[in-house]
Amino acid sequence: MFLPQGFSLELAGMQDPAEAYQALTRVAKAADENGYETVWVADHLHNAMNTQHMLFECWTTTTALLTATERVRVGTMVTGNGYRNPALQAKMASTLDVISGGRFTFGIGAGWWEPDYLGYGYEYPDAAERLRRLDEALQVILAMWTQEEAKFDGKYYQVNSAINQPKGIQQPHIPLLIAGGGEKVTLKLVAKYGDQCNVAGDPALLAHKFEVLKNHCTAVGRDFDSIHKTSLTLCIIADTDEEAAQQVPPWAPSVFPGDVAEYGLIGTIDTVRDRLAAYEAAGVDELVITFVDALELTTIQRYAQEFLQ
Repeated sequence: MFLPQGFSLELAGMQDPAEAYQALTRVAKAADENGYETVWVADHLHNAMNTQHMLFECWTTTTALLTATERVRVGTMVTGNGYRNPALQAKMASTLDVISGGRFTFGIGAGWWEPDYLGYGYEYPDAAERLRRLDEALQVILAMWTQEEAKFDGKYYQVNSAINQPKGIQQPHIPLLIAGGGEKVTLKLVAKYGDQCNVAGDPALLAHKFEVLKNHCTAVGRDFDSIHKTSLTLCIIADTDEEAAQQVPPWAPSVFPGDVAEYGLIGTIDTVRDRLAAYEAAGVDELVITFVDALELTTIQRYAQEFLQ
């Protein structure tokens, strides 16, 4: 599940930051105790509505949650490449993997939320350049995880005999998730470098994207089935489908393509079950679920009872 760290205004009703953090931690612990496979932390600096409501930083939050949980994996969904030097991010991830006992998944993307860049004074180049930078960053990160002295001399990034010890616990290295559904560049990067991918959309669109990814895998000699395929969805459970659809929040279009009420886990238990089957048929291995009422824990626990146990 996605954790309610504030990007979608989940913490808007809270005034005390310590209380807000404890609420976030309770959700992570509930996931740990109720059989969820992973929890995910977003990497944003401004929330989805650019308000003053609280939003916790990604990497410090991820570290804290990995020390507060015992079983569940914690990952970044996804760290913005433009916010931090990739060699440093690789080093941070290696340390975090050791701290977590090998429960960390490193998710990265080219970055897309322009208010973060503008507000914090980062350069915000066009999409093509952000993707070129991501390509180089992925090579740097993998070099830091696999080479004794990492070397890379690119247009945007350079490392000169960089030493990264310890490299982490997981073998052959920390799982690398690449987010985005761009068919010409991003999915090609997944085929070349990624252990996992994350693509958003309805099941028909996802099936198409995975077919494109499969073709890229064939072109580079990669086993398509070796890539763990994840997708984002929204969960709202109600007594009727209509009641659930009415609860879709106003920020949803900025995260979920199209009308998420028509394909997300939104409706009665039976509707949610049918939609889970549609995601599975499309080729999704893992859903990253946003619960609009996560802080209350009730739907998290009900979903686990119905579908995880």
